[in-house]
Formats: sequence, C-alpha cells, structure tokens
Amino acid sequence: MEEANLTRFQPASFHLTGFPGLEPFHAWISIPFCALYFTSILGNCTILLIVAQDRRLHEPMYFFLCMLSLNDLGVSLSTLPTVLAIFCFGLRDVAFDACLAQMFFIHSFSFMESGILLAMSFDRFVAICKPLRYSSTLTNPRIARIGLAIVLKSTVMLFPFPFLIKRLPICQSNVLSHAYCLHPDMMRLACADITVNNIYGFFVVLFTYGLDSTFIIVSYILILKAVLNIASREQRRKALNTCVSHICAVLTFYVPIIAVSMLHRFGKNAPHVVHIMMSNVYLFVPPLLNPIIYSVKTKEIRKGILRILA
Repeated sequence: MEEANLTRFQPASFHLTGFPGLEPFHAWISIPFCALYFTSILGNCTILLIVAQDRRLHEPMYFFLCMLSLNDLGVSLSTLPTVLAIFCFGLRDVAFDACLAQMFFIHSFSFMESGILLAMSFDRFVAICKPLRYSSTLTNPRIARIGLAIVLKSTVMLFPFPFLIKRLPICQSNVLSHAYCLHPDMMRLACADITVNNIYGFFVVLFTYGLDSTFIIVSYILILKAVLNIASREQRRKALNTCVSHICAVLTFYVPIIAVSMLHRFGKNAPHVVHIMMSNVYLFVPPLLNPIIYSVKTKEIRKGILRILA
C-alpha cells in the first residue's frame, strides 16, 4: 500500500519550461543555443584532436586540458537533448527517470570540472615551484590516477541525489523552471520535508566547490610567492604567463557559480527570467569559453589549429 502511494505521488514525467512567457520566440531562441552547442562541441573536439595528433603535447599540462575538454563535452551533451527538444521541437515533457539521470550527469560533470581545475592548479604549482621534480611528480600513471579519483569522487558524492529525490512525494506540480533537470529545482516540488536534501546538497557543494576553490587559491598564493622570488623580470613574466589560461578558466567556472548563489540568496525579487539566464550562463559559458581561452593564450594549441586549417 505504501509502495502504491509513493508511485502515485511520483509523476510519470516532468514538464520543462525553458523561458516562461517567451514561448512564441522559442524558434528564434533556438538559433543562439544551436550556435552555442556547435561552437562548444567543435572547440573541445578540436582541442582533443590537436593533443592526440601532436606527440610533443603529450605532457601533464595538456593531458589535464584534455580532461577539461572531455568534461565540457559531457556538460554540453547532458543538457543538449532537453534544451534542443524544447526550443527546436516544442517537446517539453521528460520522463521521471530520464530527468533523474540528466540531473545526475549535469551535477556530476559540474563537480568534475571543479576537481579538474584543482588538478590543473597543482600542475602549475609543481611546474613553477618545483620544476626539477615536475617530470617525476606528474608521471602518466599518476595523472591517470588523478583523473580516476576526480571521476570517482564526483560520482560517489552525486550517487545519493537521484534516490533522495525518488523518496520524495511530488504532489504539488511537475513543472520545472529550466530547460533541464536540476536537484534544487526538483526537490522544491516535493510536498514533504526536504531537510535531508538541503543538508546533503549543502555538504556536497561545500566539500567540492568549497574545498577545491580553497586549494586553488592556496596553490596560487604559493605560485605568486615563488614567482616573486625569481630575479629576472622576463622569467617572472614567462612563469605567470603559463598560468593565465588556467586563471581565466577558473574565473569562467567559479564567477557564474558565485553569481547564481548570490542571486538565489539576495535576489529573490529579481525577475524570474534573470534567474533562468544566470543558470544558463553557469552551465553553458565554461564549455564555450574554455577552448577559446586556451586557443588564444596557448601557442601550441594555436599552432595546432593553424595546421588543421592549412
């Protein structure tokens, strides 16, 4: 009997809204979204192709860059089915279990990106602060283990999320605020106590974004201290220049997250469309900008692009 009640209070599907009130313009909105997806996927695939083809780039820095590109592809492909279904075909309903799966992958890839950026900051720390130990510290097997640890950490941390949602009776509505499924959006539809979801969600965010960003800041404090001890101005400039791309990637990832958090906390009176736009920026901007940043700021990647275009 209890099982039957639980099933009755779980909708067969969720209704995704996209941009409420702008339904007549969805055909036009689909154009920038399609361009965004095309550019993101093309840019990240280009980075992977360049590194795979040039054996001179088979170094720790570029292996971590490939991890970032693979992860950005994962973020784009996680949101792509429902976003394009809404804006291109007007299909708004997604099955309950499919929504849970999308939620899991979106959050997992987001947390993995934080871990990869931390690993990249460690790479820069070793390269600048302990250059003589760089090759012996960041060996290929160790890089592989770091990548595996990032995937396992994110997967294990996110594994309870679908079950935490599935235990809740969804009896208020089945309408979600975005064009994709997110944990905070789904748990707000429950007509039961969501304290466990809130506490565990806060713990996961603190344990991933909080710790990772703290260690990234500490690594750059140590890097800056080491750079300031270099006598030559030209060598200081070269050392810092190797970090510019990573610093831009970190800002591209964390600034939207902080902005979304601040908006949810202090901007409750802001128009609903502003909340939706910021959530889209948080998910779509890093996969778009990361390949551009590394293409502009990394000479080897620029040369690889020119070879492909030649």
